[in-house]
Amino acid sequence: MSAASEITRKAESNLAFALKILPKEKREDMVVFYAFCRTIDDLADDKGLSTAERSQGLDAWADGIRHGFPSGDGFGNEVRAMMLRRGICEQWLLEIIDGCRMDLAVQRFGSWEELSRYNWKVAGVVGLVSTRLFGCVHEDSDKYAETLGNALQLTNILRDVGEDLANAGRIYLPINDMIRFQYSERDLIGKVYDGRFLAMMAYQTERAEYLFAEAEKLIPEIDRKALIPARIMAETYQCLLKKLKADKFRVFDRRYSVSKARKLAILSKYMIAARR
Repeated sequence: MSAASEITRKAESNLAFALKILPKEKREDMVVFYAFCRTIDDLADDKGLSTAERSQGLDAWADGIRHGFPSGDGFGNEVRAMMLRRGICEQWLLEIIDGCRMDLAVQRFGSWEELSRYNWKVAGVVGLVSTRLFGCVHEDSDKYAETLGNALQLTNILRDVGEDLANAGRIYLPINDMIRFQYSERDLIGKVYDGRFLAMMAYQTERAEYLFAEAEKLIPEIDRKALIPARIMAETYQCLLKKLKADKFRVFDRRYSVSKARKLAILSKYMIAARR
């Protein structure tokens, strides 16, 4: 088993699950790319390393993407070979590294526009690379990928409010939106669960729902089958969003997820669609 396959197997993420539907060659390239994203994200979050060590690790990855990896770095060379084989722009992988680097320091996002720029680096660009690896041919597939990436990342942010607070006091919710509902940063850190919090979370959920709907409108018919893994992700995360909403966003004391049975049902539905 390659290093990329092992990383993907251990992650058990929604994306890794969606990749099962791809043909072997495309799946192998996506596994390498997913493993790269997982490795960069885990490195930026590694509490066993100092901030300086994590930064140096990200620098080493960026240097390898630009100039190549040492011969002994098997996984780095897998990533580099995938890039060259599939014509993936190195700047996109550097953007992903830069987005994860933003998490090395405690930061705040003043507005939705600021958060969207961060989302583009850590999710939108992932979508752009994925459309190439899926074999998409229509330019609207890129618009779909960027819009969907924003929706997916916002859903992650809503799910992970409590976990992010526990991780060095990270807050990704736009400060302007918190002010709109008269809910302060101090309230969030204190895990105040009241009508203001529920209204703010409902507002963000409406934004995510809108983004999912807009993304759906952008799917070009010619790439509908090629985008099936992304569509599986979209439906899985919409299920997650509905679960958050139905349970009144109890994100301070529980971790929400979509059941394996539900994910299998979604996968089966799209497998049938892929055969038509």
